[in-house]
Amino acid sequence: MVKLRFDKGDGLLPAIAQDYASGQVLMLAYINEEAWRKTLETGKAHYWSRSRNKLWLKGESSNHIQLIKEILVDCDEDTVVFRVEQLGGAACHKGYASCFFRTVSRDGLQVNQDPVFDPQEVYNK
Repeated sequence: MVKLRFDKGDGLLPAIAQDYASGQVLMLAYINEEAWRKTLETGKAHYWSRSRNKLWLKGESSNHIQLIKEILVDCDEDTVVFRVEQLGGAACHKGYASCFFRTVSRDGLQVNQDPVFDPQEVYNK
């Protein structure tokens, strides 16, 4: 298994998810060694949820799973880019294709995408 420098980030490293086909940045999350191992073993993006303090398979509740197509590792071995096929068309739990659905303007934040799904329908089944 490829070793990353988890010692540099108190056990957590940033993981950027990018759409494999379009190049769109979908989200930023964190991985620990367990998430890294599960990602490599299954071919599906796993992360460490800081808010829930547990391992998290992306899409486990929404079915918007991220299939790994390629993984990039930075020069310091402390950040990764997961190039993924995003199932369900959305990475963001707020219903957008990307978690980066807002642009900074003089008037504040402006939404730059249409939602793909209604979070109330997906998460409150």
